[in-house]
Amino acid sequence: MITAAEYGNTSWELSVQVDQRDGDESMRFKLRVKGDLHIGGLMLKLVEKIKAPQDWSDHALWWTQRNCWLLKTHWTLDKYGIQADADLHYTPQHKPLFIQLPNMKTIKLTASYSNMVFKTVADICRALNIRRPEELSLLKPPEDPSKKKKKKEKNQLDDILDLDVLSGGPGGTGSPMYSRTMTATYDPENGMPVSATSLWFGDNSLTTSQPNLPPAELAKMYQPLSLVDKTVINAGWLDSSRSLMEQDIQEDDRLLLRFKYHFFFDLNPKYDGVRITQLYEQARWSILLEEIDCTEEEMLMFASLQYHICKLTLSTEPLDHSNEPEIDEVEAALSNLEVTLEGGNTDRMLEDITDIPELADALRLFRPKRLTLRPYKEYWFVFKDTTISYYKNKEASSGEPLEQFHLRGCEVVPDVNVTDKKFGIKLLLPVADGMNEVYIRCDNETQYAKWKAACILASKGKTMAYSSYRSEVKNIQSFLQMKSLAPPPGQAAPNLDAMEMNAECFVSPRYAKKHKTKQLTARILEAHQNIARLSLMEAKMRFIQAWQSLPEFGIKYYIVRFRGSKKDEILGISYNRLIRIDMSTGLPVTTWRFANMKQWNVNWEIRQVAIEFDQNVSIAFSCVSCDCKVVHEYIGGYIFLSTRSKDQNETLDEQLFHKLTGGQE
Repeated sequence: MITAAEYGNTSWELSVQVDQRDGDESMRFKLRVKGDLHIGGLMLKLVEKIKAPQDWSDHALWWTQRNCWLLKTHWTLDKYGIQADADLHYTPQHKPLFIQLPNMKTIKLTASYSNMVFKTVADICRALNIRRPEELSLLKPPEDPSKKKKKKEKNQLDDILDLDVLSGGPGGTGSPMYSRTMTATYDPENGMPVSATSLWFGDNSLTTSQPNLPPAELAKMYQPLSLVDKTVINAGWLDSSRSLMEQDIQEDDRLLLRFKYHFFFDLNPKYDGVRITQLYEQARWSILLEEIDCTEEEMLMFASLQYHICKLTLSTEPLDHSNEPEIDEVEAALSNLEVTLEGGNTDRMLEDITDIPELADALRLFRPKRLTLRPYKEYWFVFKDTTISYYKNKEASSGEPLEQFHLRGCEVVPDVNVTDKKFGIKLLLPVADGMNEVYIRCDNETQYAKWKAACILASKGKTMAYSSYRSEVKNIQSFLQMKSLAPPPGQAAPNLDAMEMNAECFVSPRYAKKHKTKQLTARILEAHQNIARLSLMEAKMRFIQAWQSLPEFGIKYYIVRFRGSKKDEILGISYNRLIRIDMSTGLPVTTWRFANMKQWNVNWEIRQVAIEFDQNVSIAFSCVSCDCKVVHEYIGGYIFLSTRSKDQNETLDEQLFHKLTGGQE
């Protein structure tokens, strides 16, 4: 039998606070433990001491000082390094969370605070019936010092959709957020959710577009955003490799669910009703709040699509989610194979890669850095492989060109005004000390679509023999058609009284101030005539495609300091490239494409990201406006998304995602 003194040497007292779920007061217990006691044994001792008949299976231990969960129940206290001064909480792993969706509506649900955010987002998306959850993440809302807005939020609690109530109780009672048996089921006729699934999202605000806000409400939300302001917004993305609790997210906190990676894979109207609607809403708000720049003509095109979508949403007729004919995927593949074997023509581009198409046209050229009295001058242009050559005239094209532009890695920016018949392409060509600007002017829409599509492919290192060239040309042509404000031939002028909604709802507040309401209504109705026959789902898809066509689409901005530089600069991150931007002018200095990236790593001690590209190009920078983990995760995330395939049975490779984005801190 050991003495009391010996007992004191081998064991010690540990204090644990027990948090209750339903607003009950927390309790603190003191337990006598030894260092070789494992975490599972500690929780068993604690539950025996509490003597409360309830399900404790969702509870786990949280270590406040180390800011971590003690989830490895076989580890001992000694292995974790837990001593008598440790502040432990026995708390539920699933807690209520308020989430603002892309459509600005807020939902309340029970989410896992102990899983990595990547897994938590996947669970949330499963509950909302959003496929491809890897494209979304959670964003901390920018801090707003004004107290008035916080009071306003409390008054809006009545407008919150509580998913726990809809699904028959909180999801955190010891199980995952929603039972694994409650996966979404679909109607085979129209692909829409049926049975129990409809309880959560069948006919509610998740699949239906929200009506546009009155101009006065929109004006309150609108704030002119500089590049620096955009860096503040983008700094708030949560770390996908850590849990909510580890990032100081508390019970009942509010987060924003947004499409983080602008690389939308396999958008299918048959299965993606919620996903497409929420994507449309995120695009719509980015246009209305001018988070992305667009021209006056583009603003009117987006306004006409919003008006059309609002009109169809409010109509009493049943919504046609897709008027595409039903095509069996297996039959389509077999048909294509049959035509190929028989040597017939298919819609695909040239299979013979040795026969690469060329473009040759008389176009006009402008070089801003060269002093000239005549800005645009006509030359004979030839586009071959990924290079543009220009000659004095067509007869001279058999000789040496005046100059060649190598387009691999360049930026292609539209310089278009359909109303004024202006079809220009701005090329930013990478050179050793930055980017050279070149403007090329085309004569008509057809010429512009062919040359711009060729430039876009060449910037990615692809030629016109690539299978996507034809579809790229068609997309550009349909985009130009939507931008045209002239009514179709034989169409009467629009009746201004036909618009029952305020036209100012569909444009940004800054743009609404420039025009009188009557003038704005007329221009939106004129633009609407070009898209009046689109179904609801087609209109949303067109809006998303037009959004993707904007030059600034998908670029997230961060303030960085490049190695060897004495001033801060802006780094833009897109789905396929990094852009170095001058902070004072907002103009790109140089571009690096992910396709040319050999490797990247982070020096966690000095918090510096280093990247190596082809041709012995290497860059390194430290992040000023955010933690370098945010930028590192963006780069790794886009590399991960580029590995996806269309195999419907494919499960998400979560391990690969964390390998590419997690880093070793």
